[in-house]
Amino acid sequence: MRAGGGAARGVLALALLRRCLLLGPLGLRPAGGQDGDGCGHTLLTPHSGTLSSKNYPGTYPNHTACRWRLRAPPGTSLLLAFGDVDLEPSERCARSSLLLADPQAGTAYGPYCRNASPATPLLVTNSSAVTVLFNSTSHRSGRGLLLSYATSQHPDLVSCLVRGTHYTQEHVSVYCPAGCKDIDGDIWGNPSQGYRDTSVLCKAAVHAGVIADELGGQVTLSREKGITLYESAFANGLHSKRGSLSEKRLIFHKACDDALEVAAFNASSWWHEVDALGQDRAWVAERAALGTAGHSWAAEPGAEAAWLELDLGTRRNVTGIITKGSSEQYDYYVTSYRVSSSRDGKNWRPYRGSGGQEDKVFEGNADSHGEVSNAFIPPIVARYIRVTPQSWHQRLALKVALVGCQLARVRAPRPYVPSVPKEVPVPTSHPASRTPIPGIALDPEKAGSTLLVMLLIGGFVLLCSSLLLLAFLCHRKRKPAVELNCGITKGYPKLESSQVCSLQSLPPPGSALASFPTAAAPGDLSQIHSPEYAEPDLVQVSPSSQTGPSTFKPLLDEGYTLPLVVSHYDVPGKYHEYAEPLPPEPEYATPFSEPEPTGTHRSPCGITGLPGSPPVRYDAPTPRPGELPAGELPPWGLGGTYTAPRAERTVSPGGDVPSPEESRFQLGHRPLSPVYHEAL
Repeated sequence: MRAGGGAARGVLALALLRRCLLLGPLGLRPAGGQDGDGCGHTLLTPHSGTLSSKNYPGTYPNHTACRWRLRAPPGTSLLLAFGDVDLEPSERCARSSLLLADPQAGTAYGPYCRNASPATPLLVTNSSAVTVLFNSTSHRSGRGLLLSYATSQHPDLVSCLVRGTHYTQEHVSVYCPAGCKDIDGDIWGNPSQGYRDTSVLCKAAVHAGVIADELGGQVTLSREKGITLYESAFANGLHSKRGSLSEKRLIFHKACDDALEVAAFNASSWWHEVDALGQDRAWVAERAALGTAGHSWAAEPGAEAAWLELDLGTRRNVTGIITKGSSEQYDYYVTSYRVSSSRDGKNWRPYRGSGGQEDKVFEGNADSHGEVSNAFIPPIVARYIRVTPQSWHQRLALKVALVGCQLARVRAPRPYVPSVPKEVPVPTSHPASRTPIPGIALDPEKAGSTLLVMLLIGGFVLLCSSLLLLAFLCHRKRKPAVELNCGITKGYPKLESSQVCSLQSLPPPGSALASFPTAAAPGDLSQIHSPEYAEPDLVQVSPSSQTGPSTFKPLLDEGYTLPLVVSHYDVPGKYHEYAEPLPPEPEYATPFSEPEPTGTHRSPCGITGLPGSPPVRYDAPTPRPGELPAGELPPWGLGGTYTAPRAERTVSPGGDVPSPEESRFQLGHRPLSPVYHEAL
């Protein structure tokens, strides 16, 4: 049964083919690439094209037929993409059918109908000529057929009905056939924002100006994150719709699409308007720039063959034009225009598009405030662009902008010169003589290893030298460990290498000690343990005696050097720093004291200090009972206030220190710098 059905279908296909080719009972009349009364939208080019049945996508009529002859350039074969085949089903597709045949080779594909659809959406043939036959009889339903074709050079051919949602990858590259502009299908968006991913892909590419509908071409796009709202626009003869949020949007990649700067505007005439209030308004050519606020350029009323000229300053590659009406205040705009170009401003060439037969008329604006884009495919290479309006609304008014890019500099190809092979010398047992390098004798076979060894040796020597230099600097800069410990412990540098850093090992001071009397013996201050005062660490010596420790920075001639900081762990706290000496003024610190017993009273008493200095008062604690011998009063009296007597410091010629009785309450001519510890 299946074999018999296949044979019967083949016989029917050959009968239909013979019937169509002989132009028999169907009554077909030759009309170039198509014949018959059942042909719908058709655009056939040598490289690609699109064809459909009559009334597509509506119901195709009864008792109609159409024949399309497709032919590819020599050396190529045809690819056919089935966009839609919706013919009323019947046994062996007897009522309505689609048949593809190669009359020269005697091969046929089909017939196809709704219950016998093509197995794959893309049919690859081995022929450069294919005849498409469509036949219909009485039927009730069916949209008809939509078919596209291209040559074997474009294996990524797609149908005009393919949408962006058919792809999942981020970057897409397909070949769109010619003739998809007038196929039913919606698009949402505009070239600047992008298009909703539910838009018909090839139709959106025509709207964006990527391809020309009469040529088709390769389309490259990317699927990016969708936006909330897609604005509508009119471009390249197509209206897009306003769309809502989508998951993805289509962004077409178009090279050479930058705004071109216009050096000068010129026009055949301009309108000098005087309004009802008597105010002048000049609609000059300079107001034709698209970004100009307010009114636009307008030709003088009654002027014939008005034109607007744009000077780009130099030759540019112009790929498109954008036009706009006067403004929202004035309802003036141009509905159609032609474009011509010139390289010198004298000889003008009209733009005819890809067809090249007639001057192309571009569709203009439909209102006075919207922008309309039109692409130049192929682009215009010129310096001067002239726009000649063909029709307008109320008054000839226009704003213009051009898009494109700089003209690429193409170098003339150099003439081909065949290369002559050079003779390669045959190596002999005796190598050729080489020019020796003075001072260095290298074996060519071991030159690489010798050079590596020399570099390693040089690097090792450099590293050792750096380490030795660093060690030398550290030795000169850093102090011995004993001096550093001494400085940290007592706050002053070591006086002699043999001396130990301790208070008991310091030499007897040559100056008087500024202290307050207690019950202990005044001769040994280090053994005094007073509850009111802490033991002073530093003493002041006279110039004639041995230098005592100090918190002030020593002079450079005394052997002091700055500590060397090797790492960030050395500071702070590891090495002490010296402070600058205070000005030579008497400064006294108030010692800590215990709370006063109940019933005691302090009477202030002036202390006589250095000459010219104001009197300074010290509050001294009242001695407890039993601390002083019977009958002996403290020097500051019973009131608790001590007045320092004015006295000059005397030193014996031998450098001896005065007795404690003489120097207990005497202040020398040099200020003292006692340091007190906090009470333990």
